Amino acid sequence: MILTTTNNIENFKIADYLGIVTGTAYDSSYSSNGKKMSFTDMFSMAKYYEKYTLALETIKEKAFQNLKDNAIKLGANAVVGIQLDVEPLANSATLLVSITGTAVKVGEIS
Repeated sequence: MILTTTNNIENFKIADYLGIVTGTAYDSSYSSNGKKMSFTDMFSMAKYYEKYTLALETIKEKAFQNLKDNAIKLGANAVVGIQLDVEPLANSATLLVSITGTAVKVGEIS
């Protein structure tokens, strides 16, 4: 599946617009791959940023997988115009990643 932030794909023609699709995922920003950050690591900025980055990447990958699954359900082979939004949930260490795009069917230009 082709995923792009642009509204078209070079060397491909959009044959059909199938609708808007989204993919969302959320989890604690203090964990990655099921491992929680230790209390002492929270006071080490290097460890904190490392865990935060890993957690964000994991959440983002889950959201992209959900986006692809939703596009496949519509019969799409690409998603164009992708926009990504990361929001911290109020009064918690939870991050929400939301990805939106347009599901399309594309074919190669001959």
